[in-house]
Amino acid sequence: MKAIVISAHGGPEVLTVTDVPDPVAATGEVLIRVKAIGLNHAEAYMRSGAWGRVAAVPGIECAGLVEADPSGELPLGTKVVAILGGMGRTRNGSYAELVTVPATNVVPVNSDLPWADLAAVPEVYATAYSALHGNLALKAGDTLLVRGATSSLGQAAVNLAVHHGATVLATTRNPANAALLKELGASDVLIDDGQLAAEVGRRGLAVGALLDIVGNTVLRDSLATVGPRGRVCQVGFLGGFEPVAHFDPIADLPSGVQLSFFGSAFVLGTPAFPLTDVPLDEIYAQVEAGTLRARPTRIFRFDEIVEAHRVMEAGRALGKMVVTLD
Repeated sequence: MKAIVISAHGGPEVLTVTDVPDPVAATGEVLIRVKAIGLNHAEAYMRSGAWGRVAAVPGIECAGLVEADPSGELPLGTKVVAILGGMGRTRNGSYAELVTVPATNVVPVNSDLPWADLAAVPEVYATAYSALHGNLALKAGDTLLVRGATSSLGQAAVNLAVHHGATVLATTRNPANAALLKELGASDVLIDDGQLAAEVGRRGLAVGALLDIVGNTVLRDSLATVGPRGRVCQVGFLGGFEPVAHFDPIADLPSGVQLSFFGSAFVLGTPAFPLTDVPLDEIYAQVEAGTLRARPTRIFRFDEIVEAHRVMEAGRALGKMVVTLD
């Protein structure tokens, strides 16, 4: 089969289309014929070496058809999506014509959406849903701030939170993106210069929950942005991986404010965080109905993977990008 391989750690140009042996599903795994692949910043981190030693074939999600299931639970040809389960990290991932995935990380889908649309949903929507409901316990009527909202994960969070009945404040570093976030349902858009707490205070806004996709570089400011007994959940590292230097809970964590982290790459599909908790079929139905705007912003061919990564790294995606194999 053909697969996209990390030939060496580096820039997008190290991704090469290569012939590799077909994988075989072992007990507890499902073999999937890949039809479309969702692109994620995680794959850029893997490719660059930021995450250390990883599998040769990147890719943490896909949509496709069951090619084999030793358990017999999923018949040949079943339409599925697959998320994480070590793909791209500890095992070869979805940048390939065929991929094996732990059965716990494979979900059959009942949707007539095209393959590219199916692949645009799993990772970002499963992550956003889990963080909003599991970590932040978001309720209708809450005021949520999504920091890093123009990312594909940020847009998914805005979509889901607005649909859930929350008032959503969204941030972007580029004022030109404000219209996009308003179209998604954000009630207000704040320009993020790293000092959101001061801006929220000047505007007299009351933020009860904050989903932080920017990460460690703004963590102290995010904690100061929420009100008393507010909740902050960190889900991304768009600002970089450097740890928060000299973090002191006494000085940096306001009394009553709750801080949590959701690392989807490590836990989704495990017994503590089963994918059955994420209503993917309901989400796909809402995408089909137009209630959720989750369709890909750009679609690339398999042999255009280098250009796709260049666009992603340049921050020009403005949403979810997808690679199709047909």
